[in-house]
Amino acid sequence: MTNRLNVTELAALMKKSAGITVDPDEMEQRPETPFEVYGLDSLGLLGIVGELENRYGRPLPPDADRCKTPREFLDVVNNSLMAGA
Repeated sequence: MTNRLNVTELAALMKKSAGITVDPDEMEQRPETPFEVYGLDSLGLLGIVGELENRYGRPLPPDADRCKTPREFLDVVNNSLMAGA
């Protein structure tokens, strides 16, 4: 298992944690589109953060659940995972 979260996994987490279906290709092409445009609110993002913390067995940075876009979220999560690898 890789220690880098990608757009496809993020889209799957959005579906699992928040019930929101997002096309990963669209998200990859438009990574600066705010989560709210996809229908993901702060509670949904908090659910994704919790899921990732369980998956990797360690906390993510406190600002992870305040990210506004997929690119920002992936950067925060992946930088955290790389630092802890």
